[in-house]
Amino acid sequence: MADSRNVEVEGMQYEYTEKRTESRRRMQTMRERAAGGGSVVHSARASSCSSGGFLLLDGTTFEVKSRWQSNDVKLPFGYDFWYQPRHNVMVSTEWGSPNVLKTGFNPDDVSKGLYGTHLNIWNWKEKTLRKRIDMGEEGIMPLEVRFMHNPDSSVGFVGCALSSNIFRIFKNEVDEWDVEKVIDVPSKKVEGWALPDMPGIITDILISMDDRYLYASNWIHGDLRQYDVSDTAHPKLTGQVFIGGSIVSDGAVKVVEDRELDEQPPPRYIQGTRIDAGPQMLQLSLDGKRLYVTTSLYSPWDRQFYPDLIKNGAKLVQLDVDVENGGMKINEDFLVDFGKDADGPMLAHEMRYPGGDCTSEIFV
Repeated sequence: MADSRNVEVEGMQYEYTEKRTESRRRMQTMRERAAGGGSVVHSARASSCSSGGFLLLDGTTFEVKSRWQSNDVKLPFGYDFWYQPRHNVMVSTEWGSPNVLKTGFNPDDVSKGLYGTHLNIWNWKEKTLRKRIDMGEEGIMPLEVRFMHNPDSSVGFVGCALSSNIFRIFKNEVDEWDVEKVIDVPSKKVEGWALPDMPGIITDILISMDDRYLYASNWIHGDLRQYDVSDTAHPKLTGQVFIGGSIVSDGAVKVVEDRELDEQPPPRYIQGTRIDAGPQMLQLSLDGKRLYVTTSLYSPWDRQFYPDLIKNGAKLVQLDVDVENGGMKINEDFLVDFGKDADGPMLAHEMRYPGGDCTSEIFV
């Protein structure tokens, strides 16, 4: 079984779960269908890397109603998805084999093909797979996918964690779905880490409700970035804040070559409490002024890359956003420390606003 608890911050509910037994089937992203059609959830067998798919749940009871896809498609991997009804499209992403993920990250598994590189393009109405787009080595481990909130827009973005790139999803000149790399977070040459080249590991992206800003978290490098995407083909970096991470100046890692920074950032403390990991999941207030960040990705990976996170628990941090000029800064008066929970330490991950938020609202 799993123990779940909720805390509420500024009307936003946060749920954290401690798994006590291994599930035979792993569930990932769930999104509401329009017009009372229940919810679609991405699922994959824990014991296999070739039987993932989508389930349709009852919108009231959350009982499984049926398989969502109409054809017998078995994708190698799964993770997130988003849909734009006016363009009759759903796009899904691929992390990797569940059996591989649960043991932590092994670089050899990448060369073995056990991590995804594809975007899967679906016909939303017919529930059929239209095409798969291979992003290759520039698109290893595509995780979060987000379309613009404007329901007429045919543009979205996907963050590719291991390659540390963000691709733009769009319709090309022949009205076919296509992708292009628009953001590249350069790796850092380091000593004292798992690999000589340290990627940023983009674990989450988010688009503001007015479609002006895209936010991205580099869980390993430790920085949170804000891009102006008014011109979706040419994002402009407008804000960057370091929140912990693996290259802090008093840590074990030495950066020997960095294309972006002149020196390693200092460790981050808020109210005297050290942030043990980098920024991970994101949530933004509907007015775009308050950005919330948690620090836990997935317990086997947390344990591998940030052992102090396991010992001390995750943190929930707030950043104040300048929506007019761009930029953001940490709110030093706000901190939720899940290490101090009575049943803690806990690993905080996802956040939700009960009435809808920037990562759940899809307009028809």
